[in-house]
Amino acid sequence: MRRTVVTGIGVVAPGGVNRKAFWSMLTDGRTATRRISLFDPTPFRSQVAAECDFDPVEAGLSAKDIRRCDRYVQFALAAAAEAVAESGLEFDEELLDRTGVVLGSAVGGTTALENEYVVLSDTGRDWLVDPAYASPFLYQALVPSSLAADVAVRYGAHGPVQVVSTGCTSGIDAIGYAHQLVQDGEADVVITGAAESPLSPVTAASFDAIKATTPDNDHPERASRPFDRDRTGFVLGEGGAVLILEELEHARRRGAPIYCEVTGYAARSNGFHMTGLRPDGIEMSVAIDHAMRQARLDPQDVSYICAHGSGTRQNDRHETAAFKRSLGEHAYRVPISSIKSMIGHSLGAIGALEMAACALAISGNTVPPTANWANRDPECDLDYTPNTARELPVDVALSVGSGFGGFQSAMIFQRLEAVT
Repeated sequence: MRRTVVTGIGVVAPGGVNRKAFWSMLTDGRTATRRISLFDPTPFRSQVAAECDFDPVEAGLSAKDIRRCDRYVQFALAAAAEAVAESGLEFDEELLDRTGVVLGSAVGGTTALENEYVVLSDTGRDWLVDPAYASPFLYQALVPSSLAADVAVRYGAHGPVQVVSTGCTSGIDAIGYAHQLVQDGEADVVITGAAESPLSPVTAASFDAIKATTPDNDHPERASRPFDRDRTGFVLGEGGAVLILEELEHARRRGAPIYCEVTGYAARSNGFHMTGLRPDGIEMSVAIDHAMRQARLDPQDVSYICAHGSGTRQNDRHETAAFKRSLGEHAYRVPISSIKSMIGHSLGAIGALEMAACALAISGNTVPPTANWANRDPECDLDYTPNTARELPVDVALSVGSGFGGFQSAMIFQRLEAVT
């Protein structure tokens, strides 16, 4: 059986635009949520978000890259460069034929498309627009495949190149598909993860309409409160993370650094409602059960759960019920946390950022906290690691994702030495 390991991590996140800064912020319990500065949020119900202080020039992107690529593609290029450099990969023609790229995004080129529409329509005044004023790179913004294609071109990858778009589980599903490519022998190396830059007026208006995002604009640094009794909705975010997945023996032969092994992945649909979740958590529980079966783990083997933890009432109770259903009594003993409390919810990218956090938790034997937790909700009565990180052995990290459309995904990272 071919086994998959993580040999490199790159991150662009709110509060930390590289891997080390990201992990430092999480373990310190600092929040990066603030009043939106990328556009005027005054007309909107929710006016807070977690923005990346990202400088594309500092990240090594050229002027041509910056003009051609939407913000989320820039995130992916920067995160990929960091991950590839850490992995120590040296691409030759033989390896490039065995290298794939699988990246996730829920909303793709939202920023560029909205900016172009505003210009061409004279701020929405004109129904008929003159295409002569459109950017020559509008096609790249429209087609989601541009995300993976740009990264593949950057490194010359000739293996499978895919974009996965499954809403808010896109990041975890992209890594899961990449893992399957390695298992099936389709690739020895896969550059995988997700990126998203959804912070724009159309996104704010969309989530305002369904009242999913928080109206707590007076305290942006405390606005994201997963599992807390007084939570009022999620906080939008942006960013990206790229992981290098590699076949174990290939990584060992070249002496690569190894963070952990991917030992389980499963995805399910609830077939229930486009945005709603049943409170019993059955669908997420089934995904967890399948991932654990692949990894050959018992409930008590799980050291840490990186929760979806969006901060909406229906998600937090659904997820809590799923953990109890799958892990039984161990659900009350295992530390759980939501990093969305610190970096917001970056839609399709968040799953990749959470898997990066899982790999770093295993490497650093530290569980990041759930920031802003203050008041217990009777329906959410597990250990959510409130406010302060914990140093403890992390051999098995379980992460879950839940997305509009009924998507439910689970993934397990495991310390290599702990795999039997």
